[in-house]
Amino acid sequence: MVLTEKGARFELLEPDKQTKLLLSVSPCKNDTVRILIDEPQPIKARYRVPDVITGEPQCEQLRVERQSEDSVTLSWSSGRHRLCVWRFPFRLEILCEDEVMLHDEHGGLLWKETFRQFVDIKASGPSSIGADLCLHGFSHVYGLPEHADGLQLRDTRDGDPYRLYNLDVFAYDLYSRLGLYGSVPLLVAHKADRTLGVFWLNASETFVNDGQTPPVKRKRVEPQTDVHWLSESGVIDCMVLLGPGPQQLFTQYGQLTGYQALPPLFALGYHQCRWNYDDEADVKAVDAGFDRHDIPYDVIWLDIEHTDGKRYFTWDSALFPEPAGLQRHLEKKKRKLVVITDPHIKVDPDWSLCREARDGGHLVKNREGHIYKGSCWPGESYYLDFSSPDTRAWYSRCFGLDKYKGSTPSLFVWNDMNEPSVFDGPEQTMPKDAVHCGGWEHRELHNLYGFYQHMATAEGLITRSGGSERPFVLSRSFFAGSQRLGAVWTGDNVASWEYLSISIPMLLSLSVTGIAFCGADVGGFVQDPEPELLVRWYQAAALQPFFRGHSAKWTKRREPWLFGEKVTAAIRTVIQERYCLLPYWYTLFHLAHTSGLPPLRPLWVEFPGEQSTFTVDNQYMIGGALLARPVTDPHVQEVKVLLPGSGEVWYDVHSTKAHKGGQTLSLPVPVFQRGGSVVCRSTGSGSCTAEQQQLPLSITVALNSLGAADGELYLDDGHSFSYRDRKAFCLRRFSINLIQIILYNELFALPSSNIKTSPSTCTFSLSPGAKDSSPAFEYTETCCRLTVNHLELPVAMDWEIQIQEG
Repeated sequence: MVLTEKGARFELLEPDKQTKLLLSVSPCKNDTVRILIDEPQPIKARYRVPDVITGEPQCEQLRVERQSEDSVTLSWSSGRHRLCVWRFPFRLEILCEDEVMLHDEHGGLLWKETFRQFVDIKASGPSSIGADLCLHGFSHVYGLPEHADGLQLRDTRDGDPYRLYNLDVFAYDLYSRLGLYGSVPLLVAHKADRTLGVFWLNASETFVNDGQTPPVKRKRVEPQTDVHWLSESGVIDCMVLLGPGPQQLFTQYGQLTGYQALPPLFALGYHQCRWNYDDEADVKAVDAGFDRHDIPYDVIWLDIEHTDGKRYFTWDSALFPEPAGLQRHLEKKKRKLVVITDPHIKVDPDWSLCREARDGGHLVKNREGHIYKGSCWPGESYYLDFSSPDTRAWYSRCFGLDKYKGSTPSLFVWNDMNEPSVFDGPEQTMPKDAVHCGGWEHRELHNLYGFYQHMATAEGLITRSGGSERPFVLSRSFFAGSQRLGAVWTGDNVASWEYLSISIPMLLSLSVTGIAFCGADVGGFVQDPEPELLVRWYQAAALQPFFRGHSAKWTKRREPWLFGEKVTAAIRTVIQERYCLLPYWYTLFHLAHTSGLPPLRPLWVEFPGEQSTFTVDNQYMIGGALLARPVTDPHVQEVKVLLPGSGEVWYDVHSTKAHKGGQTLSLPVPVFQRGGSVVCRSTGSGSCTAEQQQLPLSITVALNSLGAADGELYLDDGHSFSYRDRKAFCLRRFSINLIQIILYNELFALPSSNIKTSPSTCTFSLSPGAKDSSPAFEYTETCCRLTVNHLELPVAMDWEIQIQEG
């Protein structure tokens, strides 16, 4: 063993093959432990995933507590955690206050690995890697997106493992453990007093098997989850996030892989998309339809048909003869246009971009060293090698206004088909022996391909603005770290109740693994939704981070006003409510951007000690203040909703009726505000986010059982990096009790048994030195609701409101 500034190094020996391995264990200052196993002298250097970790974690200095010939016990400055390492045979334990949290029984680089029906043999040396981790005391594990499955990971001993391998899967099967469009190799384990994370940094095809052993009451044996990781190649680079709570774990993961990018405000509005809007007249007609029906929206999207023969960065001159004019037409209303750019390049020597990509060495090659060709939407295609920094820089320049003819600063981008999708490839993707920059085979970095295109696209939009404007880029494929680049969605779903239902745990799984800006196509991409399903989907999606209606070209048109006035009115209402709630959503994204806390949260994140919440995945928290339980079944008037927390008070957002926590109720479209919280809303929706920004704010105060509440509001210009570069933002905290209330514009004090009589006076004072004023107020005795109107108070200044009971 050798102690270094970065931890401890051990030389291990695999007894079967006498293979020497080098183990490095590095405890970090943010309660993270990194375990790295590699060969000291490999036949060929092993791939180590670059660009995902945002920087080398700051390591703690280890000290030896006990040491023998076979084992050593180490501790570091916090004093709460210890490492125990046995070298022959290898075993590593992580202890917290002398309780074993995790141990690794077997970790190694394998000459041959058989995993169910999968066998990997490499004659030139070991390639596949594996490790067995035992999570002591844990029986609830989550994460490992993307799968169309429940939030809690299932015991896989009687079925297939979870596969992490990015693939284009049209109308994917439900409750399948096979890979979908993206991969995040983060597993989160939770019990009442501890949240633990295991991050397996590997971009090759990976399988994860977990077996959950329940506690044996007679012997008082704690539950345990055994997790077996197997990756096709690379090194073992495993980070254990020690929590101890969900919020600390999210921050630890954000410090490793980056925090969620703060989106421009318009991106949190409603997006209207279809494959494809036919031409400029069609786009303008749809845009006018939203105004005519008084439905706010911010972005309209164009799919592949807008291009000249599927050549990206071009326009069909017959259908879109004045693309810049179209964007200016939308920009006059403060709306945006999004266009698609896929990673394949049509093989066309007469096309300048194709020639640049070929001559600049920006294309993936086959194993013979020639340019790799596959089939996709344009037919025969090249594939850009986004793993190359030079290629990413070249691709980013393609978004320059001088380069991308017909584009303007109000044009944003959608990366699709970037798993990558190859119609004639194995599993409809690129062969594993295709060759990338540096001679690395595609097998090494397959799951990074879309991540790298997303990175290059986001950088291109930032560079286009001279570094001043925040980008918006949606990507179908993703990996750990994609959260710092933009948004993702759940791909080609189906217009059915089952797909509406599964979208909730899918989005929760993404949220707990850092991908906070996520959504599902409203109404389903494939097939035609019945009106009831469409309304229910809008009701659900309006309470989720990324909110986009999208459908395939062979489906019927489904703009919100095409199903009769009753449906139009219902959709209008939920979209308007979404816009009114944007100040709260924007504040939540500021929190995600600075702390890693996702806006969408499973109930156990807010109620970590409450066992009843651990398996719930049909309802969720929006931040810490709102609870939503979307309706996902047909022909129902009420659904059951769990109100957690026996000491909590929950207020129905629509009726303002108070309910005690610790019970299950049946209600129509349940949305609740948690007692003790303050939620900021806009007083109206406007026609888009730019209009909504100009409207006054209202504040909803939900008092807890002690008659108190608090909350935050984050404001900036909504589009630039001035919040970061010039600290041009406003972050305000509201603190309320029954005597002194600090807030802005309007107060809705929801029911509280603490208010015994009708208030007699209401005054406010503006600091510093302004005279008191008495605003109008109303008190509704039946529900103890107090409304204070027309305060006209500036949010950036300190002020107080005082209410006296009569």
